[in-house]
Amino acid sequence: MSQLGSEIKDWVISIVIAVALAMFIRTFIVELYLVDGPSMMPTLEHQQRLVVNKFIYKIREPERGEVLIFQYPRDKSRDFIKRVIAVPGDTIEIKEHNVYVNGELQNEDYILSKCRNDYPKTTIPEGHVFVMGDNRNNSEDSRFPDVGFVPYNLLKGKAMMVFWPVSDWKTLP
Repeated sequence: MSQLGSEIKDWVISIVIAVALAMFIRTFIVELYLVDGPSMMPTLEHQQRLVVNKFIYKIREPERGEVLIFQYPRDKSRDFIKRVIAVPGDTIEIKEHNVYVNGELQNEDYILSKCRNDYPKTTIPEGHVFVMGDNRNNSEDSRFPDVGFVPYNLLKGKAMMVFWPVSDWKTLP
C-alpha cells in the first residue's frame, strides 16, 4: 500500500474512533442542554447552556437541592429542568409562602420569590422526587397535576455546570 493510502486509512480510522467515542459519551455520560424559559431564575437564565451528567442517577438516587433534567410526564419529547425539593419518604408542605420538608422550614436563598399558593402536606412515594423551579411563581412543577411527583425513570440527568455564555460559567449543587 502506498504511503498516501496508509495515511488516508489512518485518518479514516481516527475519525471513526472519534465519532464512536463522542456518540458513546453523549449517549451515556454527559449531554449539553439549553435552558428554555424563566422557571429556574435566578439560578439559571433563559438561553444558558448546561453540561448534564446522564450517568449519575444510574449509580445513586437524586438528592435534595440538586438541579436535574427530566422528561415532562405529559409529553416525553419535552425536557424540564427543576430543583429536587423532596425525595422518597419525605413530606412536603407549602404554607404561608414557605416550604417545609419533613416539618422543617427550608432556607431557600436561591429562589426568586416565595410561593403565592399553599400545597397540602404530602409524602413523596418511593421511586419519585418532588421538584420545583427556583422562580416559584412562574414554574410548572410538582405542585401541578400535569407534572406531579416525577418518577425516576423520567430523570435524564443532573445539571453540573453552566458553560455558556462564558461570563455565566458556574458549577451547580
